[in-house]
Amino acid sequence: MGNNRESFEPNAIYHVYNHGNAGDLIFREDTNYAFFLKRYQKYIPHIADTFAYCLMPNHFHVMVRVKSREALLRFAKKKYPDRDPQSFENFADLISNQFKNFLISYAKSFNKMYDRKGSLFLDNLNRKSITEDSYYTQLICYIHQNPIKHGFVDNITDWPYSSYHSLLSKQAINLKREEVFKWFGGRENFIQAHKRN
Repeated sequence: MGNNRESFEPNAIYHVYNHGNAGDLIFREDTNYAFFLKRYQKYIPHIADTFAYCLMPNHFHVMVRVKSREALLRFAKKKYPDRDPQSFENFADLISNQFKNFLISYAKSFNKMYDRKGSLFLDNLNRKSITEDSYYTQLICYIHQNPIKHGFVDNITDWPYSSYHSLLSKQAINLKREEVFKWFGGRENFIQAHKRN
């Protein structure tokens, strides 16, 4: 698994999570959740594919796979056209900065909306690399079941702010739906695994 400050690496899968500073709420109303996902879609798909997410009042979880070195280099050259390509040998900073910019973007809007000052999130974005295939399905279930664990709902289907419903829907989404279902051995196994856990 690793510690919460390990470097992001190309092609690696991570459990990424963070909490509100001093236990503060990072979501106060429905519109906050929607705006967070909108900001996420602006920043993160350039650097990582997303498999699952869950947003709760004072913290969030996502499961991502960082893009390949080639994809990251293409993004870096486009985002920083004046920089020497050799400066992107270590992509950890590029990836961390993209996550940082995403969270700052959300926090600035949140603070403005609620006339709030100061840091919204804890300083360190926590991440743990996932190296065993067998843990992929466990982590997805863990992420989706977090609202039950924290007592927000009794049933996974009652929490609207996770990728559970999106993965089961027929709509086009920015999640790796087919890959997720493949890990579980199909859509029905995905549903049953969430019931068992």
